[in-house]
Amino acid sequence: MAGATHVALIRGINVGGRNPVPMARLREELSSRGAPSRTYIQSGNVILDAPHLDVSAVTALVEEVLAQEFDVTTVVVVLTAPMLRSIVEAAPDGFSVDPSVFHRDVAFLRSGVDASAALGAFRLREGVDEAWAGDGAVYFRRLSAERTKSRMNSIMKTPFYAQMTIRNWATTTALAEMVDA
Repeated sequence: MAGATHVALIRGINVGGRNPVPMARLREELSSRGAPSRTYIQSGNVILDAPHLDVSAVTALVEEVLAQEFDVTTVVVVLTAPMLRSIVEAAPDGFSVDPSVFHRDVAFLRSGVDASAALGAFRLREGVDEAWAGDGAVYFRRLSAERTKSRMNSIMKTPFYAQMTIRNWATTTALAEMVDA
């Protein structure tokens, strides 16, 4: 497979037995529709080679396959490979330092969602949580020793949650490395 053109981030599949989507079958279905793909771990990370499709067409394709073949309707955020690389490269100063001290996540936003507005929906606990708006993403980190005091999960109660999916920094950087492989 040539270098990837898109990354689809699918929220909430294969988690705790809910929304089961076998990755091998997902790859087969996407390939049969003209989008050869690879997957990374079982939690909805799909790297597609579909240079003939734009972001909205890839989003529609993945959503269609999930609904028709797996009876799953969920948030799908699609990025071009350059968009993903840019999000990784634009991480705020200090964000990715010392993974033993901080848990780090990225909330990937659907196209058209204002990152600054989404950032405002995150409730931050002083001394525990920090967050920054980026281009198409919100970077979020919390002190590992205090993570049970974090308010990151409060985002799930806001309308913005329907417009995002969240990945940890290790998965985010692994996907960025894979897009060119």
